This record gives sequence, C-alpha cells and structure tokens, in this order.
Amino acid sequence: MTDWNADLYLRFAAERTRPAAELLARVPLETPTLAVDLGCGPGNSTELIAERFPAARVEGIDTSPDMLEKARARLPKARFSQGDVGDLRLDAPADLIFANAVLQWLTDHEALFPRLIDNLAPGGVLAVQMPDNLGEPSHRLMREVAAEPAFAAKTGAAEKVRARILSVEAYYDLLVPGAASIDIWRTTYCHVLADAPAIVEWVRATGLRPFLDPLDEEEQAAFLAAYTQRIAAAYPSRADGSVLLPFPRLFIVARR
Repeated sequence: MTDWNADLYLRFAAERTRPAAELLARVPLETPTLAVDLGCGPGNSTELIAERFPAARVEGIDTSPDMLEKARARLPKARFSQGDVGDLRLDAPADLIFANAVLQWLTDHEALFPRLIDNLAPGGVLAVQMPDNLGEPSHRLMREVAAEPAFAAKTGAAEKVRARILSVEAYYDLLVPGAASIDIWRTTYCHVLADAPAIVEWVRATGLRPFLDPLDEEEQAAFLAAYTQRIAAAYPSRADGSVLLPFPRLFIVARR
C-alpha cells in the first residue's frame, strides 16, 4: 500500500484517540521503565502513555514515514523508529507494550500474541485494541463495490490485506500460558458524524486504503461515488441530520 496520510487520519483524532485512552486506563502499572507503542501513528496514543507515565522511557514504532514525522513533532522527547511490528524484537524487555488499532493489519495472531508476551518484562503488560468491524456495513460495502466488474480486476486482493481477528476465546487460549492475568472486553462506539460523506472520509484513512490504492484517479472517484451512495443508504440521517457510525472494538489487557 501507499504511505499512510497522517493529516487525513487526524481529521477524526478525538474519536480515534478515545479507545486508546480507555485501553490505557485499564493498564495495571504504576511506574514502568520502558513503554513501547506499536503502530504509534501520529503519536496521539504515544502522548497518552507519556502523560500517564512521565518517568518512563517511551518509544513508538510505525511503518509510515509520514506518521512518524508527525509523531516526532508532537513528542520530541520520545523515541520513534520505523519498523515492522509483526517481527518485534526489542533490545530490552518492555514493561508495557501498547498496540492501539494496529494488530488487525497483521496475520498469524497465533504466533504474534505469544511473541509479544515474550517481549515483556516479568509483570509487564500487553494492552491491545483492535477494530472488530469487518462485518459492519462500512466494510461489507467496500467489498461489494470492489467486486463490481469496473473494479474487480484491480481490487480483488484488497480484502485480504486485513484478516478477520480471532474470537475472544481464541485470544484467551493464546495468552494464558504466558499471562498471570487477562482482561478481555468488547465495546461498540456509536460515533455521531455529520453525514454519509463523513463516514467515507473516516474510512478513507484506514479501511478503504487497500481498495483505493490499486486504482487510478478516475477509478478512485468512481469507486468513492458508488461506495458513498451505498453508505448513505446503510446509514440514514437521524432526527437532527447527523448519522451514527457503530464501531465495535476488541480490547485485551494481559499481564505477564
């Protein structure tokens, strides 16, 4: 895929940061020495970690140069590096590994989650939040439009970029051999947005990227027009003209 667009991502910064704040609130740590933010993006989640644990050494890892540039400007005292979260190898065990809305882009969670636990110091915490919305109209309609004859030849592999996450039970079974305690819950946020095009703007920064990247400019415009029309039908206006975007997310806090 092309590089992430940090400015587009940050148009909904408050909504995107809220799950990170609620995840961090459940982290049972007092004075961690090293906290690592996986898929740190533009640093909005990293900033929360630095504010809660001012004495900790805070590091952020991301694949996107644009995101890392924004993160460094936001938090000049933190350390940010470009790297592959899926092959994490820390120089020293972390007291906190924080992964907000990133692990859903990676496959083979059966191997990934135990490896993340192994990168923790004794008593350290793995805190994970993943969107669980592939069955929502916002994402189902992406796949439907991509399957249309005008786009299918170029977008056929797009839905494979993000794999479906596992069940709650599966994550528990993966983590329990290396964890002293596990806290798992699911929350559905109902975001109040201006209209259907606002929903499209939201997902353009994330879920729509693998569908749009293979298309040229004219094809992208046609895809977005077809998708927006379906989104408007799936998310009708409420009494005040706004639309509601239900957004399920899965949370996991595991202590080694």
